[in-house]
Amino acid sequence: MGTLRTILVFSLAAALAGAGQTSQSSARPQARPQAQPKAAQRDSAPAPAEDISGMYSFLKEGEFLQINLDQEGVSGYVSRFGDLESDRGTVLDQFFSKASVQGHAVTFTTKMIHGVWFEFKGRFERGPAKSKVKDGYYVLRGTLTEFITDADKKTTSRSQEAEFKLLGQPDDDAEPKGNADQPRK
Repeated sequence: MGTLRTILVFSLAAALAGAGQTSQSSARPQARPQAQPKAAQRDSAPAPAEDISGMYSFLKEGEFLQINLDQEGVSGYVSRFGDLESDRGTVLDQFFSKASVQGHAVTFTTKMIHGVWFEFKGRFERGPAKSKVKDGYYVLRGTLTEFITDADKKTTSRSQEAEFKLLGQPDDDAEPKGNADQPRK
C-alpha cells in the first residue's frame, strides 16, 4: 500500500508541477532528498581532490598503508610488522578508527593493537610517476605519530615526518601477457 501511495503522490506532484502550480504544491516531490540526510551531510564536507585509493609504502620494506575512498567516506588500514618482544616480525593489520580526505588534506588514526596505534596528518600530491602503473603516482607527506601504551597504562608518543608513495597498480587496459595469436590446443 505504501508503494501505491508513493506512486500516486509523485504522479500528482508531477501533474501539478506541469500545470504551473505554486511552489508550495511542487515542494512535496522534494521530500525524497530529505529522506537521505547522510548524503547531504557528506556533501557538506569538501570532497577529495582526486581518488587516491590504493596501496602505499609504509615505514619498512614489506609494510604498507591501504586507503579506500568511496561514497561512504574513507576506510583503510596499516599492515606492519610488530616491534614488541611479544609480536616481533608478526604481521599486524591496524584498521582505521577514523579517517578523512578533504581536498588534498589526509588524516587517519588506526585502532590500537598491542598498545600501539598511529595517527597521520598530512597532504597528498602528484608524485614523479607518469601513471599509476609505476610507484609514486601519488605521494602522501606529513607527520606520522606512533603512540605506545605500556603495561602501566602510560602513553608515550614519537612523531616523524613521513612520505608514503602509491605502489604501482596493474594496468587494467593492458593486454594479458602471452601470445593471443596462437590457437589453443
